[in-house]
This record gives sequence, C-alpha cells and structure tokens, in this order.
Amino acid sequence: MPPSLLVCAATLVASIPRVKAKVPPLSSGPRFCHNHGAMKKTSSPATHAPEQVAHPATIRAFQRRLIEWYQRHGRDLPWRRTRDPYAILVSEVMLQQTQVQRAILYYEKFLRRYPTVEDLARADEPAVRETWEGLGYYARARNLQRTSQKIVDEYKGRFPKNPQDLEALPGIGPYTAGAVASFAFRRDAAILDTNAARVLTRFFALPPERQTSRFLWDVAHQVTPAGKAYIFNQAIMDIGATICVARTPRCSVCPLRPVCRSVEKSR
Repeated sequence: MPPSLLVCAATLVASIPRVKAKVPPLSSGPRFCHNHGAMKKTSSPATHAPEQVAHPATIRAFQRRLIEWYQRHGRDLPWRRTRDPYAILVSEVMLQQTQVQRAILYYEKFLRRYPTVEDLARADEPAVRETWEGLGYYARARNLQRTSQKIVDEYKGRFPKNPQDLEALPGIGPYTAGAVASFAFRRDAAILDTNAARVLTRFFALPPERQTSRFLWDVAHQVTPAGKAYIFNQAIMDIGATICVARTPRCSVCPLRPVCRSVEKSR
C-alpha cells in the first residue's frame, strides 16, 4: 500500500470515538429484612421456570438427612406442641428481634392473658402494650392485634390457610405466612429466614450473584418436600441455629457434611 494511503487509514482510525464498556456491579449478596431475619421477596414472583439448583438426587439427600437429624435432635419449643394458628402466629411475631429463650417467657405470659384470637381482638391497646412491655418493637404487638381484629371481623375468627391470604394480614410477610401455613395447617409452604438462607447458601455453594432473596426463595420452594413442609421447615431453621451457625459452623458434626457442596469444594 502506498505511504499516503497508510497515513489516511491511520488518521481515519484515530478519529473513531472510543466507547467505554459498562461493567454491571456484582450483587452485594442476600438482602435481609430486620424482622425475624426473614428474607424479603424484593421482586414479584418469577414468571419463568426457576433455575434448578441441583440434581434431584442431591436435593433428596439434603431433605432426608435434614429430617432424620431433626427427628433426633430438634429443639423442644412450646409453640411446636400446638397447631393453633393463633398461638403459632404469636410465637412467630415474638421471635422477630427476640432471642428464643426470652420469647418463651413472654409467649407463655401473653397466651395466659390473651388465650384466643378473640381475646386479643377485644383487648384494650394499652393493656396489650403493657403485656408486651419488655420485648420492645411495640409495632409488632400493634400489628398482631390488628391482625386478630381482622380475622375476627372479616374471617369470623378462622385463620386463612393459604400463604397468599395470610400475607394480606397486617404485619405478615412471606416468611411468617409460610410458617403459619406449614406449622398450623401442614400446607406445602416454603420459609426463608436468615438461618435457612445460610444453610441453603452453604449447602449448594451458591456464588455471590446467586445469593439474592429472589433466587434463595426459588431454592427454598424447590427443596421443600411435598407433604413434609412442617418438619422440613423446622429442621432447616434448627440446623441453621445450632450447627450451620454464622461465625463458627460446626461442620464436623453436621449431618449434611457428606453431601454438602461447600465441603466438597474445600477438599
């Protein structure tokens, strides 16, 4: 090529503006709401089929080992001895921002004073506040009483059984709705609190971009076994609270260790 043409070509290339590529930021990880450490559903439910988190055999092993462990080592808590949706709702609301042992004391005291949903619905708010005093975050008690009033006035004292209907009640989010539906009515409802989210994240070795509330809710729905949501949900919370803890997980005694993906990746 003649030198004059080479100069023209170089000038033309130099004159083309450069466009700086935009790199999307990495996910900051799971987004938790403060109440009960429950995972917020930060977007509407997916209209597409959720991504399969693992092979079905792995999911079955996860379910089986978790339930077998819970049947031997599950915590004996007073709200697990009842299927009364009102008592279960009281316990779930109290466990928001409150340690289990402290919640037990107030749970029994509260139910002695307001043993039924009708009793709480008819109570004076100052009296409810007095009974709640010491637990803090009084908005929880106010929402609990508003929910009781709505159930008495609009549902004739009978709790709705589906998570979607429960979520329409004051102060009830997806976690609490799933807990009441599965524990009281044995519905196949998933739950996702901070303990469950931590177990799922570690067991399936989810990368940071998969540690979003939306994806973790998808995973929770995938792994909750049909007909056994009640025991599975209790089990995943218990193992997260006692073995798969946040700072120093007790992997050496974890029943999930033989099939845990994080353990497998660390070998």
